Amino acid sequence: MFAVEKGELLTDNRQFKARIRTERLALRDAMPSEDRLEFSLRMAELAGDLIVLQPGEVVSGFMPIRSEADIRPLMARLRARGARLCLPVVLNRETIVFRELLQSAVLVNTGFGTLGPGPDAAVLDPDLLLVPLSAFDGAGNRIGYGAGHYDRAIARLREKGRHPRLIGIAFDCQEVAEVPAEAHDVRLEAVLTESGLRTFKL
Repeated sequence: MFAVEKGELLTDNRQFKARIRTERLALRDAMPSEDRLEFSLRMAELAGDLIVLQPGEVVSGFMPIRSEADIRPLMARLRARGARLCLPVVLNRETIVFRELLQSAVLVNTGFGTLGPGPDAAVLDPDLLLVPLSAFDGAGNRIGYGAGHYDRAIARLREKGRHPRLIGIAFDCQEVAEVPAEAHDVRLEAVLTESGLRTFKL
């Protein structure tokens, strides 16, 4: 009986997450492009010096797609502070890896409409991930885009004994009262929006 109830709860959670994802992404899509640009620049100004880094730490960013925040100005500030940058690259439906982003790198198509370094780039293990998302709550729970790439990548890093920090990247309109968390979900250390960097107790 318990197994059936547990399965039903899991299905309910996933359906609820899907509804939240659709709703919050629609709100993000509806933002004027000039607002997204202004807010993205504000994020770099507000958090560029607040994100704690050791020189040489590996930071995974991302190239913006659709209506995502453009964190290239933020990544540039982190590089200037000594970070080593990388970008996620989709290898298949299950796997992403993180390829080093050098200033001289030529970017290529890397899946899901994204750009990233080509196969000759070094594969790195990030110490800090700047993670795109569809929704988040005040406890640091997040809803991704549904493919589970980051969850599996983080699990693989932990299997190697690494424990990367996670900072979610979103706009204020993507916050919800509560995200139904599941056992495999990894909470955020912080979230960065146009209002600033908010940290969570883990």
